[in-house]
Amino acid sequence: MKQELLSIVQKNFPLVPRPFEAIANELGLHEADVLTMLQEEKKNNIIRQTSAIFDTKRLGYQSSLVAFNIAPNDIERAVNIINAHPGISHNYERNHDFNIWFTLAVAPDSKLGLEKTLEILALQTQAREYIMLPTLKLFKISVKLNTTGKDSKKEKVAKVHHRDIELTPLHYQIIQKVQYDIDIISEPFQEMITELDIDYTTFFKILIELQDAGIMRRFASILNHRNAGFNANAMVVWDIDENEGERIGEKAAAFSAVSHCYLRPKYENWPYNLFTMVHGKTTEETNGIIEEMRREINSRSYMPLYSSREFKKVRIEYFTPAFAAWEARHIAQ
Repeated sequence: MKQELLSIVQKNFPLVPRPFEAIANELGLHEADVLTMLQEEKKNNIIRQTSAIFDTKRLGYQSSLVAFNIAPNDIERAVNIINAHPGISHNYERNHDFNIWFTLAVAPDSKLGLEKTLEILALQTQAREYIMLPTLKLFKISVKLNTTGKDSKKEKVAKVHHRDIELTPLHYQIIQKVQYDIDIISEPFQEMITELDIDYTTFFKILIELQDAGIMRRFASILNHRNAGFNANAMVVWDIDENEGERIGEKAAAFSAVSHCYLRPKYENWPYNLFTMVHGKTTEETNGIIEEMRREINSRSYMPLYSSREFKKVRIEYFTPAFAAWEARHIAQ
């Protein structure tokens, strides 16, 4: 039952005043039982966070995947420098000359901008080489681990067309609240609406507006992959024909084990342009999925990059003073 529960909170978290009661009703359980099970999974660090998941770019932030080539004996120092930037959400060591991989975002009002910020980080870390890999085309971003083992190998990835909305001060206030981990209690949103001095109807109406606009991707629980049993997660990069990028990207994204699928730029020292994150419980399982993908994807070459160390995996804190403070320090220097 716990596996069914984890599947629901990853995929269909109810946006209602008492979400855990709604989940309990769906599973034929009591709310107290659902709360107890999820609190235990949180205590065991299987549930990493339950919160809104936002589209960084639709909030006005610039972002990119970045790879640094750092001397092996200098990794710890470099990682501390990189992770001190508030726009670093993920940072891993991977099995390649480009050994440090991280995502970097800068705020909408950034004075330095993305490229200058990256130059500063490269200089401070003494990166021997680096590449910036912004998203050219997003095919899929949806981390929903197959905890039940019942998910099909393929899934339909719907093309979503978002409408534009004008964000009001209340929208921003709600974004600032729901980006943080909620407590696993009967009414987890009660404190938020009390502080905002609004009712539940207004609160959920705005969350739905944000979701319809693609600003909030979804509200969900994110699992700690390794603690949830998914110990073999590979970033698989493919060298594909850019003219076939749309078709091949959609084919790769259809694999249920793929959580992220992007088209990114190539460079002379980096020939791969399709990026897929593949999740499995064992290396054998993951390699098997990659082999199935290889048979369907028309690529010149491909390479699985397994992470050997995780240095950082957090949600960016949006609209906080930390970004301006980091820039002020470095502009002064």
